[in-house]
Amino acid sequence: MNVIFAGSPASSAKILRKMHFDGIDIKLVISQPDKRSKRGSKQDLSDVSRTAEELGLKIVKPLDLNNEEFKKQILSLKVDFLIVSAYGKIIPEWLLNHPDKLPINVHFSLLPKYRGASPIQSVLVNGDNETGISFMEMNQSMDEGNIIKIFSLKINETDNKVLLEDRLSDLAVKNITKVLDSIICNEFDSIPQKHDLATYCSKVLKTDGKINFKECSEVILRKFNAYKGWPGSYFLHNNVNIKVHEMHIDSDSYKDLPGSLVKFNRKGIVIKTINSAIVITHLQFPNKKTISSADAFNSYLDFFTT
Repeated sequence: MNVIFAGSPASSAKILRKMHFDGIDIKLVISQPDKRSKRGSKQDLSDVSRTAEELGLKIVKPLDLNNEEFKKQILSLKVDFLIVSAYGKIIPEWLLNHPDKLPINVHFSLLPKYRGASPIQSVLVNGDNETGISFMEMNQSMDEGNIIKIFSLKINETDNKVLLEDRLSDLAVKNITKVLDSIICNEFDSIPQKHDLATYCSKVLKTDGKINFKECSEVILRKFNAYKGWPGSYFLHNNVNIKVHEMHIDSDSYKDLPGSLVKFNRKGIVIKTINSAIVITHLQFPNKKTISSADAFNSYLDFFTT
């Protein structure tokens, strides 16, 4: 069995590593172009690029998937599958048609729910109890292809985007080779999605991380968990963007207006919401290290109380 693999983040790199150690012949890895590091002239590699280099796999990082040189390189390879997992670019039709068997997308939701770029964040924001992995035949439409196999996963109360993505990638790793084997042996189903039940999710923006204290505490906490890692959560105080690294819901009731700072002590910064309050216990000022609310009380009391 031989494949072309396309992906970028750490969750995709885990799948790539599993396929390699299962003996699947990975003819080529495709990933996003390197990005310039914020700290200087060095280039930041995607997790898939880094893993491919570590495993000694051939990798390309095209700016344009319709580039003639890239196209020539792909068409020279005879492969059974194109496997795509969070690559980050739309795959052109010629590339979808290239594998002998199927182009397969590993999508981190229970399709047809949450088609699009942010399925993990969306299930957390919406407070769903369940999510999963969908192995899907790719076509030119976004996440609309036939379903080959779905694996479900219960969402824990403690899950955030980082933890849930890690658990979902483990689920994909556990099943990727079995799914490919079933296709090789022609022992698989190809089930059309119920398009009338489809929901969609858009790309997460940096501004999505701004906390709106006029929402209820439960929604604020769900968004905080959904945006863990990137873009993170932040609020504006005295024209300063302050990142929030840990928070919880305050069980006490307050009569202040939403957004009001109602209490500040070593245990936390308490800010009123529409229905209760949020307690911020770990925070970060611009270009500073993360500190506890106790440290903030010692160093920034005047900033928050005047």
